[in-house]
Amino acid sequence: MKVLVLAGGSDQIDLINEIKSRGHQVVLVDYYPNPPAKRYADKHIQESTLDVEKVKEIAISEKVDMVCTACTDQALLTVAKVSEDLTLPTYISYKTALNVTNKSYMKKVMMENGIPTARYTIVDKVNLDAAKDFQYPLVVKPVDCNSSKGVKKITETDNFAEALAEAIECSRTKTAVVEEFKSGEEVSADFYVQGDEVMFLCATQSKKIKNTNSFTITQSYYPVVNENQEKKLTEIAANIAKAFNLKDTPLLVQLILHEGEFYVLEFSARMGGGSKHKVIETISGVDIMKVYVDRIFGERPTVQPKKMVKYATMNYVYCYNGMFVKIEGRDDIRYKGLIVKDFQYKLENNLITKHETSGDRVMGYLVVADSLKEMDEKISEVDKTLKILDDKGNDIMIHNING
Repeated sequence: MKVLVLAGGSDQIDLINEIKSRGHQVVLVDYYPNPPAKRYADKHIQESTLDVEKVKEIAISEKVDMVCTACTDQALLTVAKVSEDLTLPTYISYKTALNVTNKSYMKKVMMENGIPTARYTIVDKVNLDAAKDFQYPLVVKPVDCNSSKGVKKITETDNFAEALAEAIECSRTKTAVVEEFKSGEEVSADFYVQGDEVMFLCATQSKKIKNTNSFTITQSYYPVVNENQEKKLTEIAANIAKAFNLKDTPLLVQLILHEGEFYVLEFSARMGGGSKHKVIETISGVDIMKVYVDRIFGERPTVQPKKMVKYATMNYVYCYNGMFVKIEGRDDIRYKGLIVKDFQYKLENNLITKHETSGDRVMGYLVVADSLKEMDEKISEVDKTLKILDDKGNDIMIHNING
């Protein structure tokens, strides 16, 4: 079988390896000339994963048997549309993919089905009256965009018009969501919808870059919820699965825990990016990438999650703008046993220009521990050891990013 994989980042390396381990060929589509997953695929075609017609042309010319992606949001819509048009097998319909990748559709269905979410409005032009009855602060974001691009928190003193214009420009459909900001802990909860049953895998707290209006995640921390909250999260996920007709699929739900109540920010029928599939496996024991590949090949896998570790954090490394040339200290943190695994998201000789977005983070590393003290000590030691060098030999890594 020949499989067309959309997007060639670090996460898609594991997807490609899992597919190839089953004896299949992989053609990769990614608009970068040298994406991280390129050397793992049998063939790379440089095109945008968001260009539906171009991807369809490639699928036809390459005579592929399947189109798929993993751990990325907007390419999922392309997968569903191309698969539907060419009658190729897929686990998600185009209508469902549209509902779970476009925040305008998503918010509408959530409101209609009583799923807790913030008050919102949808705009397609800079209209400062659109949220005149809303309480500040506000959140402005494109309805359909990856990597936290165009997402801003707005106070009454910020330039609302500028943020709105940027969000609309970042959107594929040139529309944006404006919603009331809910303060509290941001929780990322992962599930597997097994038939009609929603299986809780894990929940982590998403820590963001401090002292900015950015929503860029710097760390995913576990544990973050108690047993009762886990049940509440599972109830919310079950309501989402029912409202959006989701079956036999990974489900990622991002929420705010505000004054003891959960509010859904957004969700998707996929695993999260930024090596989240490895976080899920480490915490729950479920190899979710293998489960996902089983699913896209038409099987109905079952999962049996367990609590495998006491503490875990996925830590992301960001840099000041500059030419990323080399990671120093990587072998040391591996040798000392400070990490479970590290992940490189940017290849060497790559220019960093938007260091406050997740699309420009250089690497990440996963740490587990038996106590908070051990966790803090390991992260501190890694932070002291790692360096991200530019073309002049300077360390451009942003150290101690979580304070």
